[in-house]
Amino acid sequence: MQTKPIYFPSLENIKAAAKKLEGVAYKTPLNVNINLSKELEANILFKREDLQVVRSYKIRGAYNKMSSLNADEKQRGIVCASAGNHAQGVALSCKLLQIKGTIFMPSPTPNQKISQVKMFGEDFIDVVIEGDTFDDAFNAATLECDAKKKTFIHPFNDEKVIEGQATVGLEILEQTDKKIDYVFVPIGGGGLSAGLSSVFKNLSPDTKIIGVEPEGAPSMLTSIKNKENTFLAEIDPFVDGAAVKKVGDLNFAICQQNLHNVITVPEGKICQTILDLYNKDAIVVEPAGALSIAALVFFKEDIKGKNVVCVVSGSNNDITRTAEIKERALLYANLKHYFIVKFPQRAGALKEFVAEILGPNDDITHFEYTKKSNRANGSAVVGLELKTSADLAPLIERMKNRNFFGEYLNDKPDLFQFLV
Repeated sequence: MQTKPIYFPSLENIKAAAKKLEGVAYKTPLNVNINLSKELEANILFKREDLQVVRSYKIRGAYNKMSSLNADEKQRGIVCASAGNHAQGVALSCKLLQIKGTIFMPSPTPNQKISQVKMFGEDFIDVVIEGDTFDDAFNAATLECDAKKKTFIHPFNDEKVIEGQATVGLEILEQTDKKIDYVFVPIGGGGLSAGLSSVFKNLSPDTKIIGVEPEGAPSMLTSIKNKENTFLAEIDPFVDGAAVKKVGDLNFAICQQNLHNVITVPEGKICQTILDLYNKDAIVVEPAGALSIAALVFFKEDIKGKNVVCVVSGSNNDITRTAEIKERALLYANLKHYFIVKFPQRAGALKEFVAEILGPNDDITHFEYTKKSNRANGSAVVGLELKTSADLAPLIERMKNRNFFGEYLNDKPDLFQFLV
């Protein structure tokens, strides 16, 4: 049986996409990040797709795809399914190209993102809230396409979408005269990594392209290891812009050949990177937008003295997630700990715990007490934030010596999920 040849986006088509995008997508800056350059002893450059008109690179692929539709397809209208950035890119493209669109979004989508989609699309789009997950919204969108003969605008597994996302790579090479040693690129469905890597394969083949996925959603890494595109039954949806159960078939075939390496980054490290970017550089990114930057520390020795580009893919972060982002960052740094503490039911027990068990820099961040009148001890779930991770072992020892220790909850995921 003859195998179908792998599709690789041509430079001609990518340059054509760049021409179409003139006046639609910004040519986003390629900026040196001084803090990370000093810390890592390398020349670290950020490709700032977070500054794009829809605050992510997704406008590139959506517009390139939709502008390629014929008159009949435009007349019938388009459909997409998305919980965020792709929806905004499609919505703006609908308005600019005057194409009617229906955008299916799952019910947990934050109102802020729904409002942004409506703002970009104005009267040219209808937003339909469908189901509890992206898959529910996707299935509903597919039924709409079949029933009304509309065109589905896929977020990543489409040739024209890939060619549109590839223009990010074209711009990077146009924006610097220096030889680029490494490019770190986030991977969700694989549209950006497939497109960008194809540009570099042609124009800068010595550049190492490193794909970066969240640890809880390693779809591309798993597929490359398995040598076939693999569906993941369970993923952690926290990095919503890059958490997919299966990458695109087109994207997998390209990335399998083009990427130098694919790595995963713990969600806690991504959260710490989000906080560092805000506190040190006043840059606001969403979790997927921090992926490429979070990966740098794992390549510290490799990139020393090198020219390194990180694609900052988006900044559609929801401010209501800030508490969870901080919590995950502290847990990753081993500074936040939860215990079941046994308090003797006598006067002064809590005072003794605070004054003699806790260290001078330990802070109680969570306290939930249940008194059992017929028992000698009452249990409390206590969350503690420590100054350094080295403070943990002495703290546990003091708790045990004075019979306050019940259980350590951080390494008990079934219980821990109710706290974080």
